[in-house]
Amino acid sequence: MTFELKGESVTASHNLEELKLVYRILHNNLSRFPELMDTHFLIELQNFLQARAGAEGVDVSDHGAWDRWLGNPQVACDVRMANRREIQPGQS
Repeated sequence: MTFELKGESVTASHNLEELKLVYRILHNNLSRFPELMDTHFLIELQNFLQARAGAEGVDVSDHGAWDRWLGNPQVACDVRMANRREIQPGQS
């Protein structure tokens, strides 16, 4: 794992399983920290992970398949939807 400063940006090289772990933790805490939703970091991390999952044959539009690939516990759609709420950046 490495971080390298390049001008105003930081580039990084990380293990895929660790990136999945970071994504799961960030995503699971969006209701507590909604300002994360629109960060370039989270958006780029999600895009990268979805591209990797897709390259491995995962249909990322299938929430169950996406969750399994990320390593999240399995949750039925009706349970997931019952616990869902709208999160707005700038709002707690």
